[in-house]
Amino acid sequence: MSSFQDKVAIVTGGSRGIGRAIVQALAANGAKVAFTYVQNKALADEIAQGDTVVPYQADVTSFDQAKDLVKQVKERFGRIDILVNNAGITRDRLLAMMSEKDWDDVIDTNLKGVFNVSKPVVGAMLRQRSGTILNITSISGIVGMPGQVNYSSSKAGMIGFTKALAKEMARANINVNAMALGFVETDMTAVLKEEYRTAALAQIPLGRFGKAENMADVAMFLLSDKANYITGQVIQVDGGLAI
Repeated sequence: MSSFQDKVAIVTGGSRGIGRAIVQALAANGAKVAFTYVQNKALADEIAQGDTVVPYQADVTSFDQAKDLVKQVKERFGRIDILVNNAGITRDRLLAMMSEKDWDDVIDTNLKGVFNVSKPVVGAMLRQRSGTILNITSISGIVGMPGQVNYSSSKAGMIGFTKALAKEMARANINVNAMALGFVETDMTAVLKEEYRTAALAQIPLGRFGKAENMADVAMFLLSDKANYITGQVIQVDGGLAI
């Protein structure tokens, strides 16, 4: 029997890209999955499956919406075993050209969103004295990227959040880890200019962008019982880019 059988997961930003791949992998391995989307209901409905894969329209930048999401999932499924904080955006510009809104939008989604959803989930997990949280961060938060001062700051913040929360939750049998991703073939990277893609590929030792399914494979390990002695770690899944 799968170690995910009857487990209940929340995946933020689960309608596309990496989040979608993780939702589908969890569902394929027996988990019940609630995932969030903001606007594109049609995209979310594509992967919905009755009472086992359920979309919720929720904006993680809203503390109230995040709290209500967790409440609804708890009422529907009775427990929450897994949280994947995946929702994220970019507003790439050099700092000299960056507006306050560019900064606020990215920090509010990528970092405050993690707080907003994690806080009520942690409450549920503490009562169960079990759970697993996985934060999807980026190598931008480790090495910094030009044109991404806002994004790099948000992703570095997620790393600090992961390590601190792991220490707080360890005695309650709750594991908290992060994946720091490099370039992945998603809608977000599909819009990159060809010269930027070429330059990026030249910096990746494996010579290729990752696929969403590659990210889901690593996520599934970190969320599984096989990783129950791993906490507070940041696993780089980047084709060697950060080295």
